[in-house]
Amino acid sequence: MEKHDVLYRCALCSVQERICTSPQGTGPDFCPTLHSPKKVFQETLKEYKKEEIREFARQSSIQEAECYAKRDIKPFVALPTKPRVQEIIEFARKMGFKKLGIAFCGGLKREAGILHRLLLSHGFQVVSAICKVGRTPKEEIGIKEHEKIHIGDFEAMCSPIGQAKLLNHAGTQLNIAMGLCVGHDSLFFKYSQAPTTVLVAKDRVMGHNPVAALYTINSYSRRLKNTDF
Repeated sequence: MEKHDVLYRCALCSVQERICTSPQGTGPDFCPTLHSPKKVFQETLKEYKKEEIREFARQSSIQEAECYAKRDIKPFVALPTKPRVQEIIEFARKMGFKKLGIAFCGGLKREAGILHRLLLSHGFQVVSAICKVGRTPKEEIGIKEHEKIHIGDFEAMCSPIGQAKLLNHAGTQLNIAMGLCVGHDSLFFKYSQAPTTVLVAKDRVMGHNPVAALYTINSYSRRLKNTDF
């Protein structure tokens, strides 16, 4: 697919009735639904017509709808009913997945244990891999002593590639990421052969609730607006 210099800015759109959600809608001059090359969406639809991808997308959409109660009542008022961990279990069942993988941060070992046992109780085979698996010294990737967390001590690197390869070898059908560090999570997604969903996004300051910093951007987190931090 050819690349263009157009900077789509959906996050900055102020249109109330948007063309991306309504046939009668409109959009600004940076709207990709209106102004991106037709080939983008033609190629997108080709992907969704692949049987495996189509079913994955279909079940994802069904799962999304089932997270709200009283959908048949008009006017519709959003009434969400399911936590994300329940969604993951239900979606895995919809897809007929039998073996699930958990790639987790050592700082969330207790929570990962709860999840592992929960998934077992729902009849899944479960494979879990901690971030430090393999005990590879950080020096292997060029980390200097002053760049460690515990200066002067042995420190094993987080190995998201190792986690991914272990779960690949086990033949997991859906992987669940729990608290992997920024960057480490990206490498895990890159090397995981099975599709991956995120249960926990790590945020050491916000108690693993990253969006809290955005909710408080004009109050407690306003320091983030300072480009020097």
